[in-house]
Amino acid sequence: MSVQTENPLPTAKDVRDLFEGLLGREVVVHTGGIMVDPSEPAGALVGTYVDPFLKLKAICLFDLPLAAYAGGAIGLIPAPVAKESVESDMLDPALEENAREVLNVLASLMNAEDVPHVKLDRAYSPREDVPADVAPWVKSYVRRQDLTIEVAGYGKGCFSLLVL
Repeated sequence: MSVQTENPLPTAKDVRDLFEGLLGREVVVHTGGIMVDPSEPAGALVGTYVDPFLKLKAICLFDLPLAAYAGGAIGLIPAPVAKESVESDMLDPALEENAREVLNVLASLMNAEDVPHVKLDRAYSPREDVPADVAPWVKSYVRRQDLTIEVAGYGKGCFSLLVL
């Protein structure tokens, strides 16, 4: 029996399966996506995950389109409302609240038997400054998944998950 010391980095299939299960619709995932950067003009929804000792263990970023489309799909908000948010570069509060729930459930992908349990600690809205201890990690080459995720009936956006 091997003992893991690091939280697992979910595969693209793990991410797709979680999104499909949560959203109740087909999701297509492409690997090799861009690194989501919250300093871009539209910003990004950023979730930080900590272990029981409050040590930063992971960061997940949704660009504004993915936050809008995932938030719309999980909340059964019509696709035109989500698309309007994307076109205006302003994430509707209801879409953001729903997308934060997706961030919360994503913690389950980084939990395994022999590693400290991680949980969503905080979510930062698009255009909100991320803390100084988080910002340097966003573009770093650590264990990460950069994906393009397409939500059937809504559209596609970019996803980055870094496991530290």
